[in-house]
Amino acid sequence: MTLSAVSSTPADAPQKLYEDRFYAFLETAGISLTTVTHIPVFTVEEAKTVRHLCPGQGHSKNLFLRDKKKQNWLVVAQEECPIDLKGLGSLLQGARLSFGSAERLYETLAVRPGSVSPFALFGDEARTVRVVLDTGLLQHDPLYFHPLRNDKTSAISSSGLLHFLKTLGYEPLLLDLRAAC
Repeated sequence: MTLSAVSSTPADAPQKLYEDRFYAFLETAGISLTTVTHIPVFTVEEAKTVRHLCPGQGHSKNLFLRDKKKQNWLVVAQEECPIDLKGLGSLLQGARLSFGSAERLYETLAVRPGSVSPFALFGDEARTVRVVLDTGLLQHDPLYFHPLRNDKTSAISSSGLLHFLKTLGYEPLLLDLRAAC
């Protein structure tokens, strides 16, 4: 695991402690990451500007969603996969999906918009989020995700991602989202 030096100020001290807990969890679970630092990116399009730092096909889009029954969802798909929320909702037993608010995202996963990834599930202490993984994405190695902040990107193996989720107590729903959306 490579970490860049981060200078702490009193304002970012809680975030640094949270990140330290995250990396300690990974180490205890035997999960290794390779992490690069870059300019903050908030969208898939912006992330493409730092793509030279992360070679390969395992790039993702991560959607924090909520259904009408107030169930939170994290959908992790290949970055180029078009996601039709109505079609996806049909696959998820008729869930009527919409994007979760920035406030709900922070309350649930302890990250800000632009930093959503499977790693953010570390912040879901109540384990209330349902996880959907695109099987097409899992065919790539490595996979790239933001580690709780959008000015870094970490590479992890597909098996490492599944181990991370299992260690947290998640059983993701595996769907071929290219075929479904």
